[in-house]
Amino acid sequence: MISDYSFDNSPMAQLIVNPFADSIEAINPAGASLFWGSKEGLTGAQFSRYFRTSFNGLLAFTQAVLELGQFWSSELSIYDFDTERTRDLEISAGIVGEQSDLRLHLYIQDVHEVDRKRALSTAQKHYLSGLNHWKRVERFFQEVERDNQLILNAAGEGIYGVDAKGCTTFVNPVAEQILGWTANELAGKEIHKIIHHSHEHGERYAKHSCPIYAAFRDGAVHRVIDEVFWRKDGRPIPVEYTSTPINDNGYLVGAVVVFRDVTEQKMAKQSLIEALEEVESLKHKLEQENAYLQEEILVDHNHHKIVGSSAEIQKVIQQIDLVGPTDASVLITGESGTGKELVARAIHEASQRKKRPLIRVNCAAIPRDVFESEFFGHVRGAFTGAVTDRVGRFELADGGTIFLDEIGELPYELQGKLLRVLQEKQFERIGDSTTRSVDVRVIAATNQDLQELAIGKRFRQDLYFRLNVFPIQLPPLRDRKTDIPILALHFIDKTKQRFNRPNIHISVAQMNRLVAYQWPGNIRELQNVIERQVIVATDNNLIFDSLIPAHVDMQAADPPVMTAGVVTELERKQQDKVRIITALKRSKGKVSGKNGAAELLQVKPTTLASRIKKYRIDVRSYK
Repeated sequence: MISDYSFDNSPMAQLIVNPFADSIEAINPAGASLFWGSKEGLTGAQFSRYFRTSFNGLLAFTQAVLELGQFWSSELSIYDFDTERTRDLEISAGIVGEQSDLRLHLYIQDVHEVDRKRALSTAQKHYLSGLNHWKRVERFFQEVERDNQLILNAAGEGIYGVDAKGCTTFVNPVAEQILGWTANELAGKEIHKIIHHSHEHGERYAKHSCPIYAAFRDGAVHRVIDEVFWRKDGRPIPVEYTSTPINDNGYLVGAVVVFRDVTEQKMAKQSLIEALEEVESLKHKLEQENAYLQEEILVDHNHHKIVGSSAEIQKVIQQIDLVGPTDASVLITGESGTGKELVARAIHEASQRKKRPLIRVNCAAIPRDVFESEFFGHVRGAFTGAVTDRVGRFELADGGTIFLDEIGELPYELQGKLLRVLQEKQFERIGDSTTRSVDVRVIAATNQDLQELAIGKRFRQDLYFRLNVFPIQLPPLRDRKTDIPILALHFIDKTKQRFNRPNIHISVAQMNRLVAYQWPGNIRELQNVIERQVIVATDNNLIFDSLIPAHVDMQAADPPVMTAGVVTELERKQQDKVRIITALKRSKGKVSGKNGAAELLQVKPTTLASRIKKYRIDVRSYK
């Protein structure tokens, strides 16, 4: 049936198979090699056992050959029991012999081997067609490399060449050092796939977008200052490079790429940027702290820089002493001008937070649309006009105290946002997803009845309870008249120094007029009135006759502190304390001796010293 010589010496695997007995009746050496065996060992073997992974396909293929007389398939594979490998096949089969002695003649090839041979054939065809051009380009690059070898080796930057297909033609030693690849490993290979295949963030870098390729397409020099090449170990290297096209007799034959590793420069630049940003942030925060910090009220005082000796003010001082060292929230209430901010500052100074700032926020002065920015800050670009990052008041007060003045004026719809921060002690800047924690003590102040506002649904009740942990009620000035002379003398002394009017003084009658007045504007009004009269005084005497209308009955007014008459023991002590303080002010803290307080009061120095100790007056405050 078949020539034994042509069968045995065929380079293609051939088998004669009995489809009914499922046996291999003959196999040539090429077939034995394909089936991982020998001719003797495979002759007589069960044919189907080798098609373990494609048995159903073998049955269908055999049936097609028997029905059609011949058939072809590339869907079958055989299995090697020793190595557990598979081999994909391309099979052609026909029928030989008579009907009574019918056999299958199979021609078999390894699919992958067939593909490899086809690829080699195609490559050879392309190679032969472009051989002359390639040799010319190769000679050109060889000449470039040879002529400039000393320069390439001595250069401090990486240099490599590519032909018009992007394949590497030469690589200098510095390029080898930076990239981790040797020149032999890169030679003749498409270098874009090796060192320039992806952007830094991992996205694939298409060849048609590569500036290096563009150089030998458009003939222009391309300079790039912010890309990466990939080292052999898989690390990205920040580089700057220039791709210069190479022209040979009018033809673009490739490009030379000069590059350098800018890792250190980039790290230095980033460190500088971060340092500048940190400096700018700290500077901005410090500027804002300074902008928000109130000037210290440098006053002569008995305690907590609060001027006064009345029972009402002593009660306030006791409350400050109690709550100051704690972190409890404080709600200060009282009429306008009663000194709520001064009390808030005294509480802060009595706390463990006094080394950190007291940040004051006037809730009535903050527009609704910038409430969150003012309180919690924003990042650049969060909204129109946000050209820089801004630190909010709560962040500025971190570790210190925030004073929410006129809290009753805060719009109802914004109170919930404030409550959340007070409860959770966390917030986010506008436009920022980072949650920040703050440690802030809260002191609030108002001249309104928050409880009444809460009942009327104009102030959140839960916010009221959060703020009203420790309430302090400041009395109006009309209810602490014994403090008016002390306050008046204090403001007179300060105003004299400020306006350089050292000889200004006040008579007892004029002091009584101050005491008799009701002071609807409280301490703030008293201070303003005194400053105005010091300015307009023409003969060094302060006159307050215009303060009370002529029709007001002075006798019907509250009993003046500085007049004689029937007084209680408490009033007598208060008046005595006022006289001592007045004398100490005039003597500038001098107790005995010529022009001392004892001489002014016409008492013995020892007696005055005893009274000073009794009333707990700090003489050092008047020196």
